[in-house]
Amino acid sequence: MALQQALFLRLVRPRIAAVPTESDSESNRCAAMRSQLRELERRLLDDDAEEEEKEDAEEEEASACDSAVTSAEWGEAMQLQRLMSKPNPAQNPLSPSPSNSSSSSSSSTSTASCSPPSSSSSPAKQLLSDAAAAIADGKLDAAAARRAEAERRRRAARSSDAQRRLMAAALAARLGPCPAHPLAELCGAEHRAATQMLHELHPCFRLGLLAANLAVLDAARDRSGIHVLDFDVGGGGAQHAALIRALAERRAPGLRITAVFDPTSPFTPAAAAGALAVGDRLVKLAERAGVGLRFSVVSRRAAELDAAALGCVPGEALAVNLAFALSRVPDESVSPANPRDELLRRVRALRPRVVALVERDMNANTAPFAARFAEACAHYGALLESLDAAAASAASLGGAAERARVEAALAAQRRERRWRGRGGAVERCGVSGSGGRMGMAGFGAVPLGPGVVEPVRTRLGSIRPNPGFTIKEEAGGIGFAWMGRVLTFASAWR
Repeated sequence: MALQQALFLRLVRPRIAAVPTESDSESNRCAAMRSQLRELERRLLDDDAEEEEKEDAEEEEASACDSAVTSAEWGEAMQLQRLMSKPNPAQNPLSPSPSNSSSSSSSSTSTASCSPPSSSSSPAKQLLSDAAAAIADGKLDAAAARRAEAERRRRAARSSDAQRRLMAAALAARLGPCPAHPLAELCGAEHRAATQMLHELHPCFRLGLLAANLAVLDAARDRSGIHVLDFDVGGGGAQHAALIRALAERRAPGLRITAVFDPTSPFTPAAAAGALAVGDRLVKLAERAGVGLRFSVVSRRAAELDAAALGCVPGEALAVNLAFALSRVPDESVSPANPRDELLRRVRALRPRVVALVERDMNANTAPFAARFAEACAHYGALLESLDAAAASAASLGGAAERARVEAALAAQRRERRWRGRGGAVERCGVSGSGGRMGMAGFGAVPLGPGVVEPVRTRLGSIRPNPGFTIKEEAGGIGFAWMGRVLTFASAWR
């Protein structure tokens, strides 16, 4: 309560100068009220700081803070607010007042009530949005001030907002100097393990991988053997383990998995380090399931890929798995060689039965910075909220430690995008962009029929911890959403 009152006073005080005065006495009254407001704000914030220092007695300190300002004093403050709300006779009441670039667009929406503003108005989040707008305008000092104020408010708040923490860290990275090795964290083993954990824990990612497996099985249903080219074998091989179990149920005779790594990619060292161990686990699983499996690793640049290098043989059903992989292949904005388009052309030349594509649905590549920041806020906010909902409803989705690792991985992605905002992010998420590149490479979208959609719906019904998770069928594939916002999107191409 004390913090809310203090923040309200902080919003109110800058507007006092605009109060019209008709006499010296009224001017003196306004000056006295301004002084009183400053004193009230100081006392409120000082009391709230004491609460942080005495966490072991939080409830007692909260009570003390609430009693630090009497109802009479708060009534005086609200009386001033009503005075501020009086229209100036000298002004046209229908014309908007000039806007100040440093003020929030929502600062006037809470002034009609005689109670402190609700915490749901998220003034700190508005400050972060204002900071992003200032960065877009080149006003870095103003952006830094807004971000610092948002961080101060976050630290003073009693509850922790993961989305706000993540976006504040991203802005700090954009405002600060670029580290000597900005990709070290994003391409390391810990980040890869945490990202794999996200794929296994979050329903939208799990269902996307399931849809990719079903698309492969559907395309190879009339063939005796399947050869999967995978350009980003997961740390635990969970996607392929599920594929092996599905093949065992269908009594399929054999499976080949070729893990393909680009030796020039910064992601390769961490990804390739555990590839052989993943292969060993999958081979043992296949033996127990009665499925013959051959696992191999190929290290080639995109320009060196062909049927001979990949061990492709006539008669097998060739499938390419690009689940959460294509976004990590550099495009022309990162490398003049444009490895992404080269990879797609090479894959097209192999004439696969199907290319399974799963992407995060976030358009944060080519838009202006402020628009990219708003899009990232919406995407990561929904992602973190849905992850919390899933974890709260199913103990098997991991504990606090796992949740913290996943949040750290997401924060690393946001920091990398802010560092690379000056040149081009290594990870380029975006469903529409990927679809356009697939089309330019000569691929056509393959409709996902009932053999894919219905099992996915059944699985959603069995694992859905919250009705907020839904499936959206579209012409180009299947979207997996939280509260109506699509987070991942699965499609098939040929």
